[in-house]
Amino acid sequence: MSERGNGITYAEAGVDIDAGNALVDRIKPAAAATDRAGVMAGLGGFGGLFDLKAAGFTDPVLVAATDGVGTKLRIAIDTGNVGSIGIDLVAMCVNDLVCQGAEPLFFLDYFATGQLDVATAATIVEGIAAGCTASGCALIGGETAEMPGMYARGDFDLAGFAVGAMERGTTLPAGVAEGDVLLGLGASGVHSNGYSLVRKVVELAGLGWDDPAPFGGGTLGAALLAPTRLYVKSVLAALQAGGVHGVAHVTGGGLTENLPRVLPEGLGATVDLDAWGLPKVFRWLARTGGIDQSELLKTFNSGIGMVVVTDPAQAGAITASLTRSGEAVTRIGTVEPGGGVRYSGSLL
Repeated sequence: MSERGNGITYAEAGVDIDAGNALVDRIKPAAAATDRAGVMAGLGGFGGLFDLKAAGFTDPVLVAATDGVGTKLRIAIDTGNVGSIGIDLVAMCVNDLVCQGAEPLFFLDYFATGQLDVATAATIVEGIAAGCTASGCALIGGETAEMPGMYARGDFDLAGFAVGAMERGTTLPAGVAEGDVLLGLGASGVHSNGYSLVRKVVELAGLGWDDPAPFGGGTLGAALLAPTRLYVKSVLAALQAGGVHGVAHVTGGGLTENLPRVLPEGLGATVDLDAWGLPKVFRWLARTGGIDQSELLKTFNSGIGMVVVTDPAQAGAITASLTRSGEAVTRIGTVEPGGGVRYSGSLL
């Protein structure tokens, strides 16, 4: 039987297996740098292995989280500035894990594109590895999907998956009570929520990503790509100090929607908006887009990326611990009878 002379290859159909292998080889050092106690195998297997006993747990409960970075990706793609978007991906997952009281253990990523650019993909994964290192978890696996026809040229998508653990009986929230103090931890920028509205405001302003940011910080694109702050190590240290009853990651829904997630039925929160200054980026967004205060508070973090709910007697010690860890800590309110979040003062 003669061979067909007009056969096509997978590469000719748009999927380059060799490029995928080259990417794995390039990112192995970055992944290896995230190694921690409990990791049993590196990249390349059909799955990642992790030994909870070797990580120091005796009676662990696993906690899992998954997320992406939303339309912030559009800015990264349009500017070509993809070096920190991987940090955002990690932060959106591991910051959620610590809200449950869990220590992040390992991370997996999913990268999908129409045509694999090894250099771009490697830069993204290296950012993921940097985020993992900063939060004490290991990058033990992932998936690169090259899907021609599914994405426009140069476009890609990201998803992240994190697993953490805690000893049984230490789950948060726990013990939240009337009179508890709310400690707000400063954000590093817009983080990774609300970017569809951000992009709309930029469009209304007639600005491009290479234009100077009206609120400072270099170009507009670079300023809006400031990576999400990783709160993992500082919050875990505060948990060791004792007296933390709950932790809320302020993501989509802002303070208005996320703070009630850690409050038991019958309790609400009063937040003093005069306690902290609204960062310039949010002030510019509000002014330029005509965004009112209530919309700002339920769309963006408005300068507070995490809220720690504490026993009043321990609030000082926990504030000191968080401050030593590098957090900008502000007492923003208290837990009171009722429901939802009630605001006093004004951000604008």
